[in-house]
Amino acid sequence: MNRFAGKVAIVTGGGGGIGLSTAKRFASEGAMVLITGRRRQALDDVTAGHPNIRGFVADAASPADAARTIGRAVEQWGRVDVLVNNAGAGAPSALANADPDRAGAVYAVNVIGPTLLASAAMGHLEESRGAIVNVSSTLARKAIAGFADYAASKAALEQATRCWALELAPKGIRVNAVASGPVESEFLRVRMGFSEEEVEAIKSQEREMIPLKRRGEPDDVASWILHLASSEAGWVTGQVLGVDGGFSIL
Repeated sequence: MNRFAGKVAIVTGGGGGIGLSTAKRFASEGAMVLITGRRRQALDDVTAGHPNIRGFVADAASPADAARTIGRAVEQWGRVDVLVNNAGAGAPSALANADPDRAGAVYAVNVIGPTLLASAAMGHLEESRGAIVNVSSTLARKAIAGFADYAASKAALEQATRCWALELAPKGIRVNAVASGPVESEFLRVRMGFSEEEVEAIKSQEREMIPLKRRGEPDDVASWILHLASSEAGWVTGQVLGVDGGFSIL
């Protein structure tokens, strides 16, 4: 398939997990892809083997980096067709230990960052009649004790998706989201800060809670991100698609 030939896609948090899988799929279908992340080495490791993927060190929580990210894609290729807000942050957040700095950091990445990137990209997406795909989580709707900050921030992103879809429809820009269930990645260890023993315990528990009895792979989610970004979904906007092995229905 060559659905994205001549197109330019930006994928935040593209150094691993869902973001990396998404970037590779875009590139394999003809797109030029800009991936962002805070770790230069992770970006270099990806781009070394993929000539259609370029890396750009940027912090999804930084207001200044939003404009810089869009500017880099336009400087490189002259256009933006797809913005995938994939970068995410989270940490256990027991109410008894409420921390404004920790909560603020989660919202900065999961809500404020995507908002600023979408705003900076809007003019270019209008020119290309492009698409925004936000990466949410099953936890935006499924309550889990001790994860209120992360879950609420993803719920906010889903509502932003619907509001942006209404606002941007007259400009020809579609906005959708994919709500991912538990996926095999470094998120629990690197982003959530759990120990290896805690990670394995969580994974085992999640597998038992998922009707299909397995955690997802990044490709399980990436394929739907590409579908929502493609012309095949040209009459779809303002939607949140659950890709979670049935996790959300229990």
